[in-house]
Amino acid sequence: MPAARPAARPAPRPASVPARQLTLSSRDGRGALTATVLGSGMVFLDGTIANVAARQIGTDFSAGFASLQWVLNGYALALASLILLGGSLGDRFGRRSVYLTGMVWFASASVLCALAPSVHILIAARVLQGIGGALLTPGSLSLIQASFAPQDTGRAVGLWSGMSGVSTAVGPLLGGYLVEHISWRWAFGINVPLAAVAMILALRYLPESRSDEEEGPLDLLGTVLIALGLGALTYGTTAAGDTGWKALSLACTLGGLAVLTLFVLVEARTEYPLLPPRLFRDRTFTGANLMTFTTYGSLGAVIFLLVLNLQVAGGYGPLAAGLATLPTTLLLLLLSPRAGALSARIGPRLPMIIGPVVAAVGIALTARIDRHHHSYLVDVLPGILVFGLGMSFLVAPLTSTVMASAPRNDVGLASGVNNAVARSAALLAVAVLPPLAGLTGERYRIPDVMAHGYRVVVAICVGLLVLGAVVVAFTLRSGTLMDIGRAAGDATGDDHTKEAHGVQAERATDSATDSRPGG
Repeated sequence: MPAARPAARPAPRPASVPARQLTLSSRDGRGALTATVLGSGMVFLDGTIANVAARQIGTDFSAGFASLQWVLNGYALALASLILLGGSLGDRFGRRSVYLTGMVWFASASVLCALAPSVHILIAARVLQGIGGALLTPGSLSLIQASFAPQDTGRAVGLWSGMSGVSTAVGPLLGGYLVEHISWRWAFGINVPLAAVAMILALRYLPESRSDEEEGPLDLLGTVLIALGLGALTYGTTAAGDTGWKALSLACTLGGLAVLTLFVLVEARTEYPLLPPRLFRDRTFTGANLMTFTTYGSLGAVIFLLVLNLQVAGGYGPLAAGLATLPTTLLLLLLSPRAGALSARIGPRLPMIIGPVVAAVGIALTARIDRHHHSYLVDVLPGILVFGLGMSFLVAPLTSTVMASAPRNDVGLASGVNNAVARSAALLAVAVLPPLAGLTGERYRIPDVMAHGYRVVVAICVGLLVLGAVVVAFTLRSGTLMDIGRAAGDATGDDHTKEAHGVQAERATDSATDSRPGG
């Protein structure tokens, strides 16, 4: 069947609220930024807080390693599958409205997680959590882009990136305290008061916004295909790790790959695709997302297993395992704005090459942790510090690059794409890598098996991080964010898009520069 002929470009419509009015110096601006950070922070927090709780969940429910994988992957699967739809819904029906809907959904699912009587119900509740997260995550960043004044947008994005990274790192610390001193159930219950505060701030300070172009019908077929493809692939690889490559696991894995291939073909021929191929015509956007896949895939697997290895092989308690990663939190908080300012001055290419390489060195330094090498100062802290340094180089430049290379009206969609890539990478890494390292069934509870499996996963992930740096070296253009934005506009051949790219990149450049000390 021939591809559908593109319809004429719909006429623009005014946004429901004038865009880019807020400033960081105003109370409304600070309130709006806090609302977006709290909402997205819950999603990032929950993505890591379950890592610390995993061992106790396994003990309480007598669950094998495959069940623990699904406690993480049920959440990640729903989030990765639906986050593109969440971005499109926000652009279409109102970013604040969809954001608030996602927050209510996420908090309600968190209550179900906290009350789950069995591991299977917990996994189902985690899937529901992921659906809520898919609604609110892309909206948080696109609300910042749409709501703040041009001179403050880049700085607001930098603060959002840094605080979001901090929430990810705080997860093991907070989770460890709750698991050790209260209950693992409160690792999920803590979301309820956070959501309440975020909703009050959002209702008070966040203006409504939506795309200023009319939208076509929702790509429900694309949504179904990506969910089925990722779901089948995840189930197949997880089952293979638990029971071996039998007929069912092999069929699901191959079927998942086939469905994902069909998804790509369908998107290329759909008039209003969930994942528009036009975004990937820009080399910088493509390279940044390829780097996101390799980097966040490796980080997803390592973060999951590092905290578990500290407890099983290193003999740490949940709180001590969480505290072990605290230096990463501090480095992200202190250095992310400076990395944003540096990338604004010299361009994001060099920081995005150095960042994953430094993070790879840090991860490699943690490979010695086992029953005999678990001193925090000697065996754990050096790797954590180097890892945190690498992440600090990476987070803000990556976010700014993705946003600068996306057309103005595709900001929410671009955010969703990048989040989907990151979540899918972590989902697949957690499903595939541990079984390859021999971590199956109940064997993960044996310290020597856990330590050996962690080393194998570290070796693979170091390679993935270095590969990410190589991808950036060959795909990202040299020059500042302004240069990248203008080049992306040139690629579209649309003067309006060129202007939008240039202004968007300039906002990020100027604001990131202002974030330097004394700026």
